Amino acid sequence: MYKNEYERWLSFDLEDCDLYPELAKIDNNDEEIKDRFAVSLKFGTAGLRGVLGAGTNRMNIYVVRQATQGIANWVKKQGGSQTVAISFDTRLKSDIFSKEAACVLAANGINVRIYEAAMPVPALSFATRFYKCNAGIMVTASHNPSKYNGYKAYGPDGCQMTDDAAAIVYDEIQKTDVLTGAKRISFAQGVGDGLIRFVDDGCKNAFYEAIEARQVRPGLAKTSGLKLVYSPLNGSGLVPVTQVLKDIGLNDITIVPEQEYPNGYFTTCSYPNPEIFEALEAGLKLAKECNADLMLATDPDADRVGIAMKCPDGSYELVSGNEMGVLLLDYICAGLIEKGKMPKNPVAVMSLVSTPLADAVAKNYGVELRKVLTGFKWIGDQILHLEEAGEEERFIFGFEESYGYLSGSYVRDKDAVVASMLICEMAAYYRSIGSSIKQRLEEIYAKYGRYFNKIDSYEFPGLSGMDKMAGIMQKLRDNPPTDIAGLKIVKAVDYKKTEETGLPAANVLVYSLDGGATVVIRPSGTEPKIKAYYTTLGKDLAEAQAQKDKLAADVKPWFD
Repeated sequence: MYKNEYERWLSFDLEDCDLYPELAKIDNNDEEIKDRFAVSLKFGTAGLRGVLGAGTNRMNIYVVRQATQGIANWVKKQGGSQTVAISFDTRLKSDIFSKEAACVLAANGINVRIYEAAMPVPALSFATRFYKCNAGIMVTASHNPSKYNGYKAYGPDGCQMTDDAAAIVYDEIQKTDVLTGAKRISFAQGVGDGLIRFVDDGCKNAFYEAIEARQVRPGLAKTSGLKLVYSPLNGSGLVPVTQVLKDIGLNDITIVPEQEYPNGYFTTCSYPNPEIFEALEAGLKLAKECNADLMLATDPDADRVGIAMKCPDGSYELVSGNEMGVLLLDYICAGLIEKGKMPKNPVAVMSLVSTPLADAVAKNYGVELRKVLTGFKWIGDQILHLEEAGEEERFIFGFEESYGYLSGSYVRDKDAVVASMLICEMAAYYRSIGSSIKQRLEEIYAKYGRYFNKIDSYEFPGLSGMDKMAGIMQKLRDNPPTDIAGLKIVKAVDYKKTEETGLPAANVLVYSLDGGATVVIRPSGTEPKIKAYYTTLGKDLAEAQAQKDKLAADVKPWFD
């Protein structure tokens, strides 16, 4: 079957001039043909993500058209505005894919609101809500290497698509022939017919106003003299992040020059992920040269931000996603209480793989901390529940350990723009009282205990990778461990058992150990990896890290 599909693509009049040479090159290479055509990219709640190239198992204009026809069929069954918002990042072909999606939607009689230049995930979520759209599309592969691209789908609330909606779209996709099944008109015709329109200044300005309204101490940053280095990692954060920082009074911003402008090849860091040291290396070097107080880096679709803080001894230290989540939670809570703006019965939300240190901080401020499945859509889902109950203002903060943060409910996905603003405001505040982010973090550890969080990832590439991952998870369920590194497992929770968790089913195993440490095993939703999340607690960092190393050594053979 896959060979027949290959031959069909080879003989088809392909519009993308990059595809035919690739197909010709793999002639008589069964493995390469099979890799591209034996399966199709699966559309799920995270949309699509895959390597750029020819075939049903690659990201290209035909797979994008097919997926968009599926979304169009779903939208047409709804009422409402019959409108879809579209944005895109700076990856290779992102602008092309976004316009192809617009062309398919317009051909189906659906209105489109598309950004004319790269804008991040939160801007897409905001536009979806602002224009009361039926859906939103964000063309991005987030922090993946340059050979990837993807396509995130959003529901009318600006949150990533629900399981039910994604299942309907997937069924519609399967009914659509990948090469010929999608309706399409030209972009020019769509614009001429009034179906395709660009996002206007009213929406853009409202987005910035909504972010800036989340300042905890307005006006404080203006007088701080804070010196910043910022890297958009060649992505979509440059314009919105710098505009918001300048709007709140921060003008001493040095952009990492080689990472300033769009470059889908990400030549300065092969993996543009602010969780990874290599992605921050150029920014750190510049921060030292400039003697900056803070270095920030946002990923290509600017929904996540990583930082390095200047310590009192002049050195720079990276801050983990868990640490920043706790720091922001602590800062927002203390600031809202100080200003008399803490809502009644406040709610914060975090993913279940994030640090339990946040539990202690939330309890200290009288904040209800809700734990949800991994994926920011579940944090958005909690905001929706509050909104439906007329209690939207109760939500003060949400975060996940993978550097995703949100303050406020104006969007329903993580937002590196508001996070960058709040991190800088927090740094300005601590400076104003003779302290620093580093000093506050040490005070938090001194008060609540020295938690240590670390993730180890195990990759399973190739067509057999997913089967191997499924086998490992099944083996852990069939033959559950009773201890890890000699520490007894006092509680094991399988998140596939919804009757036990009260949450939607998820492929996650959580082991709570004697002494308080936890180990969480979870396959990635977007990459062929299984992740092991470790949380340990010691009298100091060395003790906590030593315990993690001991646990990891015992867990590693599970993935052989």
